[in-house]
Amino acid sequence: MSDITNRPHSVPVDVYTHGHADAVLRSHRWRTAENSAGYLLPHLSPDNSVLDIGCGPGTITIDLAHRTPRGTVIGLDRSANVIEEARNTAEGADVPHAAFVVGDVYDLDYDDDTFDVVHAHQVLQHLSDPVAALKEMRRVCRPDGIVAARDSDYAGFLWWPALPELDEWLTLYRDVARGNGAQPDAGRRLPEWARQAGFSDVRVTASAWCFTTKQDRSWWANLWADRITSSALADQAKQRRLATTQDLNRLADGWRLWAAHDGASFLTPHVEILCTPR
Repeated sequence: MSDITNRPHSVPVDVYTHGHADAVLRSHRWRTAENSAGYLLPHLSPDNSVLDIGCGPGTITIDLAHRTPRGTVIGLDRSANVIEEARNTAEGADVPHAAFVVGDVYDLDYDDDTFDVVHAHQVLQHLSDPVAALKEMRRVCRPDGIVAARDSDYAGFLWWPALPELDEWLTLYRDVARGNGAQPDAGRRLPEWARQAGFSDVRVTASAWCFTTKQDRSWWANLWADRITSSALADQAKQRRLATTQDLNRLADGWRLWAAHDGASFLTPHVEILCTPR
């Protein structure tokens, strides 16, 4: 991960729990505006200016650009490597009005009231100060614009069959994330964070990803099996002596065992907020 330098001392330096291993980016590349920002789409106009915070490899950003053909769209991420990937992907996507930049949500390099829409998907859960981030998002959004955020809530994850390895995985993930000052159970907290950031007009909805087909189960389980053994999450768990390599391999086997069950399902709930800065 390549982070912003020369930042103000008051700006937090957060640790991204997942990192940018291939298992993480495979998940991020799967995301689209339809499956990750559907609550926002009815509120977009063709001439909107959009800032997509924490854009990663840019798949959601590019979809948003297709829906705002007369506007401007900027995808922003603090990782220079994923921004380079997003730029390469955008080259073949026919979105000349989309740009990708390295930046930081705590210190956005834009004037007040610049954008019609400021969007963040699964970003706030990874921050040590999500309220400060929302305040900065509010600052760069026009008074009649929209600040939109969607975050999952790990405490609300549901799956079947009940396997002790998945229970242990969830506890480990939440411990690692909280050790980074992050909040894995962010979804339920979004409305409160928004009001603490100064928003009075906060509309709240919810949606979920559900993995039940054999193909979906295999994809989801292999993502997490790889993440738990070969990503920043695995490194942090071992460095903090929360788990050994043997422990992590056992949890990965648990994920594969879950996927092999014909009646298996996994539900990831998300809470969404649409906020007007005025």
